[in-house]
Amino acid sequence: MTTTTPSAIRRAGDRGRADHGWLRSLHTFSFADYYDPGHMGFRTLRVINEDRVEPGRGFGTHSHRDMEIVSYVLAGALAHKDSMGSSGVISPGDVQRMSAGTGVSHSEFNHSGSELVHFLQIWIVPERRGLAPSYEQKHFAPAERRGQLRLIASRDGRDGSVTIHQDAEIRAALLAPGEIVTHQLAAGRGAWLQVARGSLSLHGGDVVLGAGDAASFESPGSIEIAAREDAELLLFDLA
Repeated sequence: MTTTTPSAIRRAGDRGRADHGWLRSLHTFSFADYYDPGHMGFRTLRVINEDRVEPGRGFGTHSHRDMEIVSYVLAGALAHKDSMGSSGVISPGDVQRMSAGTGVSHSEFNHSGSELVHFLQIWIVPERRGLAPSYEQKHFAPAERRGQLRLIASRDGRDGSVTIHQDAEIRAALLAPGEIVTHQLAAGRGAWLQVARGSLSLHGGDVVLGAGDAASFESPGSIEIAAREDAELLLFDLA
């Protein structure tokens, strides 16, 4: 299969910003008070917020409907509690999926009184409205993500991934300098590559992406990703 090149690049510095003192958030797509008609999402991927929450602070109880919400912690620990009776602490390597469905209320707080929590909040539009609310949390050790694109979320929950109610897959990788991973993008699908940390190059160095940068792909072919330094990334494959 031929190599595919990005259809668009989304630079970290061009994202929306919100600074509430206790919360600093970067919005890849339009969210809350940040509105950009050119960045309303990508296919069914609606939100990627990079959030940093001060120690002991967080989001009080609030409600959601009809959205698949995935949390991916990069540093620190995030405490979760919801109206379904689910509660727990999410640390690096943990993936949390909450299907809001017909309605759910939850809170999220920095579990630490001294350390910042840094995480990605991801929203995916579900395949249909009115699903029963549900919650799932799984751990993916660094060894499972190191040097490979580990499936962490999928429609069928295969390979131990969390289940999302949409024809979408999320993969995560931890790469050392010089390591290369590839992903085959099928015809009719799109991919979104989000760099969480470090820097990457695509297709022999033609495109360089740093922390917070992203690239989208709309043509079938092989996506070739090489780490320029220690890097962490998420790759979304979407119908």
